[in-house]
Amino acid sequence: MNFPNKLTLLRVLMIPVYLVVMLAVPWPVGPLVGAAIYALASATDAIDGYLARKNNQVTDFGKFLDPLADKMLVITALVVLQYMEMIHPVITVIIIARELMVTSIRLIAASSVGKVIAAGWWGKAKTVTQMIATLLLMVEPVLLGRWEYELGLPILTGSTPETTAVLGTLMLYVATLLTLISGAEYLIKNWKYLDYRK
Repeated sequence: MNFPNKLTLLRVLMIPVYLVVMLAVPWPVGPLVGAAIYALASATDAIDGYLARKNNQVTDFGKFLDPLADKMLVITALVVLQYMEMIHPVITVIIIARELMVTSIRLIAASSVGKVIAAGWWGKAKTVTQMIATLLLMVEPVLLGRWEYELGLPILTGSTPETTAVLGTLMLYVATLLTLISGAEYLIKNWKYLDYRK
């Protein structure tokens, strides 16, 4: 296994650590430490891809595991943040549904024609935006939540200083829009793998 793939695998292994910190460590330490772990895991996404391309170490395993690791990380963060009452369930459902659809198409393509579909530009933009949004939702209530709340700025599910994150919520709206766009593009582009007549 090459180094970029090891970094991707490390991202997967950091997910349960993030989950335990976010759920077991009390506020405000939990979100801050969890955000640090999440940021480090997210950073490996850019690093492993860069190293794989630079050193000509792009593999089918990496093409498969890298987007899967991203999805696992983001979905974990979404579920945790919804549990903390910071994300509306509709947004979580939209994002998870898109990820399930894309993963299903990717698996069908791999099993039927042996093709590994790499993430496209819209998909990468969606992933980066989701990571930024979820990171903001973790740290913003700790750093700016009370100030935003006292200014009367709570939006979405932000009804207390601990759940008020205006910037994070706005970024989440952008991420949800990109989720819908990238999902539609992916479905149209790879519809040929879903031929119902086969």
